Amino acid sequence: MSDTLLDELLSKPVGPALPARQIDPERDFTRQIEVSGDAAEVTVRGPAEMDPESSATDVLRAHGLAPSDWDVKGFRSSEWTMPGGELGVSTRFTFVRRQLTTETERPDLDEIFSLIDNYNPPRLTTAERQGDHTLIIALGDMQIGKADGDGVAGTLRRTITCIDSATALLAEYRKRFSIGHVHIAWLGDHIEGYQSQGGANAWRTTLTLTEQIRVTRRIMAHAVLNLAPLVERLTVAAVPGNHGEAVRFNGKGITRYDDSHDTDALIAVQEAVSLAPEEFRHVEFFVPDTDELTLVVDCSGTVVAHAHGHQWKAGKHFDWWKGQSFNKASAMHQADVLLAGHLHHEFVDTDGPRTFIQIPAMESESTWWRHRTGTVGAPGLMVMVTRDGQVPVKEVVR
Repeated sequence: MSDTLLDELLSKPVGPALPARQIDPERDFTRQIEVSGDAAEVTVRGPAEMDPESSATDVLRAHGLAPSDWDVKGFRSSEWTMPGGELGVSTRFTFVRRQLTTETERPDLDEIFSLIDNYNPPRLTTAERQGDHTLIIALGDMQIGKADGDGVAGTLRRTITCIDSATALLAEYRKRFSIGHVHIAWLGDHIEGYQSQGGANAWRTTLTLTEQIRVTRRIMAHAVLNLAPLVERLTVAAVPGNHGEAVRFNGKGITRYDDSHDTDALIAVQEAVSLAPEEFRHVEFFVPDTDELTLVVDCSGTVVAHAHGHQWKAGKHFDWWKGQSFNKASAMHQADVLLAGHLHHEFVDTDGPRTFIQIPAMESESTWWRHRTGTVGAPGLMVMVTRDGQVPVKEVVR
């Protein structure tokens, strides 16, 4: 029987806390608690026959803290003589919050990778792979390594399933459109990293940094390996997100803006497939230029811009886009479509001929955001069909 179940079975309707009365600490039994983040100190005073640890856990429970979530780190005990001559005991316990039960055991990476390795795509003839439209597959905010929601294993299974579903949709859309080009847009925050919150997220991150990057590379490679045989042209782009930043100084300053694990993971995939030039000669990879955060790719006459989305405030995407377009040296003034992530929910907006598409996150939730707003995630990726600046199809794949 788990400790959690036992606590539930033994729980009782504890009455509401009342204002503390004035006491004489030398005469009265006392129970005190002080909680600071993931640490708590509980002091109990009473007769010698009192069970100090049980009394301390009762204090936790009385203040709405489940004892099963806390471990005793240390204690200090002393004896004293009560006014009636009886022996009394004063004990102070130091508790630390127990590690997460959902993801404290590190996920089995070999089992996770089997989801990727066991998929075999169909093979098409040259004529079947040609066409004058582009299918865009856009995804981001995997935040691999994060314990929130269904954790690493849940995010990975969902991502692979969504990529495979999007691959299957290619055949369905070809019934309506002639599609010869698939473009995969990786829109940042693919790892949880340790920089975005100045390291404050380390306790809730269950993979090492190198493991997070390795899982991301394998996911990217899975998409490339399975889509490359299906099209005449495959393009793959990645932009930096805030979680993927490689280095921060004192939690603020960074190196170059393109110094990102989000983009370097894709560069590693490019280096891998370059070892088979005959098979992958029709595959192109793109990341932002030095010290840049955005890039554009031509998709069947539609100029598609990519940004993570942390450059502007919520709802200000067109203001940011207009500002970038004013700079004639920027390719943003040519863009027909702007793809972005960061805000973790689907949002489509248009301004004249231009279309802004914000994709949902692949992670299932941000626990911090759920506590703040009550909102959980609606994870997935988005697929679009485009040609000559038009985007007649936009679909969320979950």
